[in-house]
Amino acid sequence: MNDQLILLRDQLVREGRWHLRQPRRYIEFTGYREADELLNDLENYPHAFVIACIMDRQIKAEKAWRIPYELRRRVGFLAIERLGQLTIHDLKYFLEHPAPLHRFNTMMAENLFYAVQRITNQYEGDASAIWRGSPSSATIVRRFLEFRGVGQKIATMAANILVRDFHISVSDHYSIDISVDVQVKRVFTRMGFAPKNSTADYIIFRARELHPEYPGIFDLVLWELGRSVCTPKHPHCDACRWSALCAYALGAREI
Repeated sequence: MNDQLILLRDQLVREGRWHLRQPRRYIEFTGYREADELLNDLENYPHAFVIACIMDRQIKAEKAWRIPYELRRRVGFLAIERLGQLTIHDLKYFLEHPAPLHRFNTMMAENLFYAVQRITNQYEGDASAIWRGSPSSATIVRRFLEFRGVGQKIATMAANILVRDFHISVSDHYSIDISVDVQVKRVFTRMGFAPKNSTADYIIFRARELHPEYPGIFDLVLWELGRSVCTPKHPHCDACRWSALCAYALGAREI
């Protein structure tokens, strides 16, 4: 790895560590106050956070994260014990009416049903048991992976948000991998850390190589850059604070 990439890596890591040092903050997941208040209320509605993570699949993130709030509006409650009384058919109806909340409401109704059952039976109705007691990062990721419809990307994203933004105590950060979505992949490869056509697995292992003690430390800055500055067709390199070290901005367009 050349000196330019080493310097870029080190600066990204420093920014990631800065986020870890900040006090717990109110997170604007959706930009809609009532929905965000629900998602930030881990003390009373930890399952709202879990449901939002499960819904974050092949739709815009803000829309997915608003679903727990919209579901509460439609059903009239979000208490886990009452959600546990609903059937898959009931949940599918509420996801679809009066307007669809997701692209895949049938699949998401099933995923939601089994999530509620797992929280009820495995965690005694308290989803915060997933991350309570300073578990290892591997334990949190593994517990999210046990939910139907949750893969590596969502499981590591959930763990990263809990640790980085909600400051949930964990014994280590080793298993919080980078969550490879289109934004993260685009910025990561343009910066020069991986070839353009890299697989998700390649990027995951590259991030582990770059920062083995916390591979997911790169996530937030890369994701925000991809959404705002490093856009697919016309990246705003002149407005990017990383451009002095970025391979793409420096003219290596083949990367």
